[in-house]
Parts: sequence; structure tokens; C-alpha cells
Amino acid sequence: MSMTVTGLVLTYNGERWLRECLESLDFCDRLMVVDSESSDKTVSIAEQCGAEVVVRPWPGPVKQFEFALGKIDSDWIISLDQDEMLTDELKKNIQTAIQKDEDVAGYYTPRSSYYFNRFMKHSGWYPDHLLRVFRNGRMKVTASGAHYHFEPTGSTHKLTGDILHYPYNSFFEHMEKINYYAEEGAKALRAKGRKGGFVRALIHAKIRFFKLYLLKLGFLDGLAGLCNALAGFYYTFQKYIRIEEKGDWGR
Repeated sequence: MSMTVTGLVLTYNGERWLRECLESLDFCDRLMVVDSESSDKTVSIAEQCGAEVVVRPWPGPVKQFEFALGKIDSDWIISLDQDEMLTDELKKNIQTAIQKDEDVAGYYTPRSSYYFNRFMKHSGWYPDHLLRVFRNGRMKVTASGAHYHFEPTGSTHKLTGDILHYPYNSFFEHMEKINYYAEEGAKALRAKGRKGGFVRALIHAKIRFFKLYLLKLGFLDGLAGLCNALAGFYYTFQKYIRIEEKGDWGR
């Protein structure tokens, strides 16, 4: 029996890579885009690619995914971010795996991310296996801070071939995202009763740099690896220093 597949993408102002993303999913029986009120050409690009588009305010990753998954009745789902695309190798391997109809909840796939001037091969960025191919109803969505995760309910296998990922357009954009991630991370730590302050922030930031640049071999990624490790230091320092921030400065 032929398995049916839906390609799912959540979007917000994702015009830069969305066409390539959706074209890499062109083998799916259905393409579904849930857009969080984009102000660029995201919706029109999705429609041009043959996707069914639903526009809905952003309630957070868990609720948005739950909404989207509730509208899908295919056997399998492939979920990509708007700045990701399947390589031809991975596309072929996904199709072969799905038609085998193995008794698994889903498949983990490696992701190769571009940063500054290269696809990172170290720094904790690769192979970055993610559950992006899963049976309908055999996965639950969780979130930690600003990041979401797919957790399988059952056994899984790994596939070869990469998801190509272009997470940042510039250092400016990276710093903007660090600001957001640090704020969300601080809120999550505060809710868990974790302590912050300068000393803890500095210790955790130093550990983060050491892990990314040395333990994760970031130095082998050249200047990109150094910039990433320094960004990791800054993010971690900001996350911990904000835990005990009292509010508006000077008031």
C-alpha cells in the first residue's frame, strides 16, 4: 500500500529560502504552510509552490504545531523550517524509507548549517540529527525556551543525506536572535527557580565557549568557529545575567 506524505512548514517572513524549501518537498502528496501573519512575500511564494496556506497568529511553537498537525491526515509528515531544504540524497532516502513501511515512529536526519562563510562541520553544529520525518500521531511537540523539539513515541532509525540550513542572513540577524533566545532562556530558567547574577553568568559563558571552541572542535571551523563560540559566550552570559534583572533600568 502506498504511503501518503504531507510536507509541513511553519512560516513568518520567510521569503528568502521558502521556495527552495518547498521545492525540496515536491514529492509530497500535500504541502501545508501555517503562516504567522507575514508581511513579506511568504504567503504568495507558498501558494505559487502549490501549498495550502493557513494564516494564524503565532501562539508559540507547541500550539502552532498542534494546530497544524490537527489538520493533517496523511500517513507520514515531513516537517522543515522555512530556512531549510532537503538535499537530493536525503529526499531519495526519505521516499525509500517511507515506502518500506517499517515499524518505526520516525526517522532522524542530519542537518548541515551555514554560518558566516561555510557549512559548519564541528562546533556542535553537525551532524545535528533531528526528528523531521515521522508517522502521523507518533510524535509529540515540546518546547524549551524559544526552541521546539519533536519527541517520537516509539522506535526510530537514522537516514543519511543532509537537511541544508541557512539560519542567519548576517551577524546583525544573529545578534537579534541571540537577544530573543537569551530573553526566552532567562524566563525558562527563572520559572525553574535557577539563580543568575554576574558570577554565574560569567562561569556558564566561559564553559559554553570552552565547549564549543575546544571540546566540539570549533577551531577546525576556522573564523566561523571562533565567531560562533564567541556568540555562544555572549548568549549564555546574557541568559544568566537576565534571570535576576529587576525591570526597567533607572526606575
